[in-house]
Amino acid sequence: MSAYDLFLLGGVFPGIAPAAALRRVVSYARQAETAGLDGVWTAEHHFIEYGASPSATLMAAHLLAATERLQIGTAVAVLSNRNPVALGEEAATLDALAPGRFRLGVGRGGPWIDLDVFDSSLDRYERGFEESLALLTRWLSGAAEVAHAGEFFDVLPVRVMPPGAGRPVWIAATGEATARLAGRHGHPLLLGMHAPDDDHVALLNAWRQEAETAGFDPDSAEHVSTHLAHIADGHDAVDRLRTSLTELLTRGVGQYVSLKPKRGQRDHAAYVDWMIERHAVGPADHVAERLAASAEKTGVRRQLLLVEGIGDPEAVGDNIAALGEALSTTGTALPEGSAAAAL
Repeated sequence: MSAYDLFLLGGVFPGIAPAAALRRVVSYARQAETAGLDGVWTAEHHFIEYGASPSATLMAAHLLAATERLQIGTAVAVLSNRNPVALGEEAATLDALAPGRFRLGVGRGGPWIDLDVFDSSLDRYERGFEESLALLTRWLSGAAEVAHAGEFFDVLPVRVMPPGAGRPVWIAATGEATARLAGRHGHPLLLGMHAPDDDHVALLNAWRQEAETAGFDPDSAEHVSTHLAHIADGHDAVDRLRTSLTELLTRGVGQYVSLKPKRGQRDHAAYVDWMIERHAVGPADHVAERLAASAEKTGVRRQLLLVEGIGDPEAVGDNIAALGEALSTTGTALPEGSAAAAL
């Protein structure tokens, strides 16, 4: 069986204030619960309108309180500019307040100006992710006390309070090195929208090799993958999505300030065209089939659905409701013998 969660950016679309974009995230989460979807994962961005939420864990806390049964995850908390102990304390607190409902996802992030603003560094971004993850993993392991001495962090022996519950941390991976790192620590992968299923299969295979070598059961991991998901009947509806999502990417992503020389500007219009062609966009049966086909090919059965690309809150709400209906009435069980069904 597949599980379907929303992936919410909190994008600042034309004509709305950032505060309104944040409130929309809460509204969409509640609509997801009503629609029968399984969870919501929330993004974290700094200083740009691509996403208004600067703290995925803070937003997750609010969403846990605003909903009753949804799984709530972070996709992702940017580990390169977070203190791993502080992030671990936040995650353990949320897990204590809503047992079994919170999922921590972390990522390396990018070489953006927030590294400087939050007193981190390019060195830590480029070389310190493994140390940060190791410290975070130990903090959440259930250990009573943690100490650490490394290149980027020195932690005297301190009591872990509240204690971690030993739950996994989802690791955003776009390359083989990060996939292998996650495998060595036994953490599942969080796969993005930018790559085709074949690339994800390669990352999952690399992850599996490392996990098995490290003594973890690779079949127990619940990886997640992210998909653009929009039920649209007709070319006009797809064109509305294309226009809105292209505008958000062009304006919002264009606001990143990099600490490294940029290699050139991405063609956002072409990227959106590629996503619409590759992802689950179209009539309800096409959307359900495309998601099922991806799950069968990759073996990833928890799918995060980007639903707010069209911008207009009424249209987004209609999309959430339609996805809930389509994905609950198509019989989400995958064909017997498929990779996903075997997990």
